[in-house]
Amino acid sequence: MAVREAAAGLSGPGRDEEAALLFENAHYRHDSRWLLPVSPRCCLACALELLPEPGVSLVRKKHVLSGFRDALMKHASLVVQLVAQDQRVCIHFVSMLFGLLCNVEDGSITDLCIEVLIQLTTQLKLEQTIHCLLDECHKELCSMPSMRGSLATLTLLGKLVDAVPALADKLVMEHGDLMEHLLRGLVYPNEGVQASVCYLYGKLYSSPVAAEMLLGHFREKLCPLFLSTMDGAQTKELQINCLGLLKQLLKYDLFVSMLMNKSALVESAESVEGPPGETPLPLVLKKLLLSRDETLQVASAQCITAVLVHSPAKHALAFIHADIPEFLFEHLSSSSEVLVWSCYNCLILLAEEPLFFSKCHTVYGIESVVRSLQGNLRMNNTELHKQGLLLFAEILTRQPEEIKLFTSSAMCRDAGRALREAVSSPVLEVAAEALKAISAFLRKDHQSALPVLYKELQGLVKAMLSRCADLSQTPLNWRPLGHASNRNSERAILRRGKFLLNTLEGFRNACRLAMEFQREPSAQENPFTAPSAEKEDTLEAFSEFLLSACDSLCIPMVMRYWEQATHPAVMEVFLSVLHSLFVIVPHMKEKFSKKLAASSFIRLALELKARFCSGLSHSALNQVCSSFLYYMCISLFSAPEKTGPPSQEELCAVSELLQHGLPQISSRGPESLALLSDRQYVEEAARQRQYCILLLFYLAYIHEDRFVSKTKLFMAVQSFLLSLQDQGERPPLVVFRASIYLLAICQDKDDALDEAVVGAIRKFLEDTPDLHRVYTHHPLLLRLFLLHPELMRRFGHRVLELWFSWEESSYEELDGVPSAGQPTLPASVAALFHIFRSSPSILLILLDLICSSPMDIARKVLIVLKTFLRRNEDVQVGGLIRGHFLMILQHLLVEHGSSPSGGQPVAAGASGNLPLLLNLLSLVQLRNESEQELDSMAMKLLHQVSKLCGTCSPADSDILQPSFNFLYCSLHQTTLGSQRRAAAVLLSSTALIELLEKMLALTWAEEGSPRTGLLCSAWLLTASFSAQQHKGSLQVHQTLSVELDQVLKALSVPKKKAALLSAAILRFLRTALQQNFSSALVALRPSGAQSPPAPEDTVLAPLGTSQVLSLVIGLQNLLVQKDPLLSHACVGCLEALLDYVHARSPDVALHVACQPWNRFLMFTLLEAGENSFLKPEILRLMTLFVRFRSSSILSQEVGHVLQGAASTDLSTLPGSTLQALHGFFLQVQSMGLLTDHSMAQTLQASLESLSPRASLAQPPLQDMLCLGEVSVSLSHIRD
Repeated sequence: MAVREAAAGLSGPGRDEEAALLFENAHYRHDSRWLLPVSPRCCLACALELLPEPGVSLVRKKHVLSGFRDALMKHASLVVQLVAQDQRVCIHFVSMLFGLLCNVEDGSITDLCIEVLIQLTTQLKLEQTIHCLLDECHKELCSMPSMRGSLATLTLLGKLVDAVPALADKLVMEHGDLMEHLLRGLVYPNEGVQASVCYLYGKLYSSPVAAEMLLGHFREKLCPLFLSTMDGAQTKELQINCLGLLKQLLKYDLFVSMLMNKSALVESAESVEGPPGETPLPLVLKKLLLSRDETLQVASAQCITAVLVHSPAKHALAFIHADIPEFLFEHLSSSSEVLVWSCYNCLILLAEEPLFFSKCHTVYGIESVVRSLQGNLRMNNTELHKQGLLLFAEILTRQPEEIKLFTSSAMCRDAGRALREAVSSPVLEVAAEALKAISAFLRKDHQSALPVLYKELQGLVKAMLSRCADLSQTPLNWRPLGHASNRNSERAILRRGKFLLNTLEGFRNACRLAMEFQREPSAQENPFTAPSAEKEDTLEAFSEFLLSACDSLCIPMVMRYWEQATHPAVMEVFLSVLHSLFVIVPHMKEKFSKKLAASSFIRLALELKARFCSGLSHSALNQVCSSFLYYMCISLFSAPEKTGPPSQEELCAVSELLQHGLPQISSRGPESLALLSDRQYVEEAARQRQYCILLLFYLAYIHEDRFVSKTKLFMAVQSFLLSLQDQGERPPLVVFRASIYLLAICQDKDDALDEAVVGAIRKFLEDTPDLHRVYTHHPLLLRLFLLHPELMRRFGHRVLELWFSWEESSYEELDGVPSAGQPTLPASVAALFHIFRSSPSILLILLDLICSSPMDIARKVLIVLKTFLRRNEDVQVGGLIRGHFLMILQHLLVEHGSSPSGGQPVAAGASGNLPLLLNLLSLVQLRNESEQELDSMAMKLLHQVSKLCGTCSPADSDILQPSFNFLYCSLHQTTLGSQRRAAAVLLSSTALIELLEKMLALTWAEEGSPRTGLLCSAWLLTASFSAQQHKGSLQVHQTLSVELDQVLKALSVPKKKAALLSAAILRFLRTALQQNFSSALVALRPSGAQSPPAPEDTVLAPLGTSQVLSLVIGLQNLLVQKDPLLSHACVGCLEALLDYVHARSPDVALHVACQPWNRFLMFTLLEAGENSFLKPEILRLMTLFVRFRSSSILSQEVGHVLQGAASTDLSTLPGSTLQALHGFFLQVQSMGLLTDHSMAQTLQASLESLSPRASLAQPPLQDMLCLGEVSVSLSHIRD
């Protein structure tokens, strides 16, 4: 009744559907416990009665089964409880379903039965149920006369074993005779049955235990049937199930061997007897690979891979002979990522067999690989990218050199671009695989297709380095020790190290490629480049790019990584790259070596050797470090920075020392110093290591890499030299050079060399053929030689000569600086000056160098000496230099004679450096204090210099200019008594007076005139001689004639840019006027025949009135130029002229002074600037006009001067201005020019304040100046 009530309670839209699940005729009898309490309301009892009932339609039965399946899927636990209530009912239900499965031919009902049975079995998990089902299947198969109706049973078994894998072992062990029925099914001519058998076999062989038990079955019976079945399969279901079984079989090495051996037997049978009924596995898989079904293609490729995984060496040949690689390459163009992936895997394994390459499969397929890579890199499948790059790398690596892979430059370019894109990938693993492919790609045989695309290679290498640089610059998050983030950072550093290593290996291969192409003339440049085009795509450009890339990218990356971690393999490859660059770019190796040395790479290599290469560990790294150091050191020695190039003999000696010594060195700095310091008997091997260590320290210190203590190295080198002396050994010259250089560099100012060490150095130097072979250019080495008297006396001259021959400072700039300027000195010159101040006697050596050295060196020495003397006026070396110079000059004149030889002056045969010596002598004289008595040495020098001048011609300006400067300075920088004595000495040289006469005459010569500076000196010297002779009534041995008309003409029409020459001529004319043209030395004569003078000109003779007026106009014109020195000379000459004229014709003098032009001249001069009337030359001119009552000066101008003087701080005015102002005021007062009483009082007050200041005014600190090349005394021009 309860069941009936429950049935009656069904309502709603699903009532009819659920009612169909019940068997109306019997349901009312069933207990409610068999009814599912939820929808769908299935009744197990109804199903048990309804399903076997023959009168119920198949549709009704299908609906019931479908409802039960849905209930199982939706409410599995409730259905299991329902069925499991009674085990007998459960077994009966399973048996009934199996019977329905076997007896119904409707496929949809069969599938539902199988599905319900599988779900019910897996959900119930009851042994008896499973046994029942297996037994039913066993009985069914055994009772069948044929396999026609076995499809459902076989399908059920397959799916049951798939659902419950443990059944495979049970089925084989307890129902082993079923295997025979399976074999029957496999040969049954129904591919559905065959597919079910293969599916079941696949599930059985998926169990290792079952597979082992079925081994014999497979070997003896199944294997040929299976191969035949798979070969003949037509339906996709059978093909897939066969491939599924094959995949399970291929998991086991033994089954793979059976299948492949069977295939080998079949192949051999084919070759002898013709085609049998069996097909070898490679051909079966090839057939599936060639199908148009992507699933079958993927499965076939995967099966090939599964075979090859076991042993490519054993099984790859069969697939290669079947031409499978060709079709795998073709499938790389597929759009299916799975298929491409599968083909990649298969080809990677096939590439392990050399036949794969020798049959040219790679040549055929490389274009497909490149295109596949290009296409795949546009996708997001990084695993596919990695696998494709792995295949490409394998092909590139294993391709035989004799078989060219890339047959055209275009294909090579495409491959390079694909790799460039891959290495730029943001995914590190993809970029890492690309690096390996690039390393293999950079092989000569891969790049041999002409033209070689060097620019493409540059782009590829640059992309590789840039990717690594980006990775190395990614910041790391460091945390406290043991922190998880810190461990991640450590792993990141390891990944970076591996990536960097791969990058460096690729770069090393690029360098090797460049080296190999250097031996190929056809690869030097692109033969298709136009001759006029820029040569960018050449081997040379590529090689220089490699050097630049290493400098800008590789080295920073490696050094950055070196700071984080130490990886010997990375450093080994890195140093081998540096080593190869010495060969690749030979014209840059010296510069590259110097940069490496300056960047502490000697230290780096030694640290690596000390850290990793002690004993026999890391022998490869030791070899690379030693080779790198060897080539770098040889390069540095071949093109030294601060010394001359070594001879071939020296270079061979260095090479031998380094080759034998470098591999033996693996000590740290302190250990190396201890080895150098060893004073015990040193054996030959240890001595060689000492030599090698010294050379390394020497090169490191030259390039400012001072990685050991200077103090300790100083002591060690001293011990080394003493050890050599003790053992009576003589070191190689290059080692001795290194030793004394290190001593000089490491010696502190307070440390002194031990006398024994100095003695040892001297002894070694005496055995040296020439000092240049052990000389290194450095100020401290010079100091070592010059501050030890024993070394300076013996070697000072030569070492200074070497110093100046190597010195590259801009001496011309120093020479061009005026004496008042004090620019910053170059460091080397400053160091040299410090040495000079410590030992002034060194200057004598420099004097000898000026005399004996080549002109370029002598000029450098002169400039240095001149600059030193200008800057160090407190160093009194004048007497020292003059005495030494006197000896040189005497020797010179004795050597070349004192009279012309063959019509040529003696100076022409003298030393070419004589002008430099005379320059120095004139400078020394110029810096002397005024009013200094001339001693006997000075008088002798005057005599010798005048004698030298007498041997010269006016053309010898290089000798005459400094000589005239010296004579002029000597006359004007001494006492009055010494002036007379000096003038007497000079006047006694008739040759000198004759020379001066010639030179003065050349002043107005249009051609062949000497330099203006020399003419200036000649006029000044003549004026000085004339003044001294007249003043002291000195004896004249030779008169000097000058054409007065030419003198006046030169002043009336002066030369352009010759203010100093005009000033010198004015000084001469002033002297003649002051002497009233009565000098015993100078005879002023007219030019040519002159007409008788006019009566009014007689009193002014030898001047005429017109000449006087013309001269005054010329002086006015010169004054307008506003040159200070020239203005002084003009005013002084005008003073002497008016005095001369006034004494002879006062009217003419007043006429000259009262010219209207004079007032305009005053206006012009006073407009020169503020307080211009306080200039001494203008004040003197105004005083002159007041004295002669000129209308040019009115009380208005006097008032301006008084007002300016009153508003000016007189203490700030120079002495010459005070004296000129005082003289002007006195002249105004004496002439009674001021009528205004207040102005007169102001004048008197100014005079009273000026008188004491003017009387105490000091002369200028520096009276003697060097203007250009001419020495000029200001007082001589002015006073």
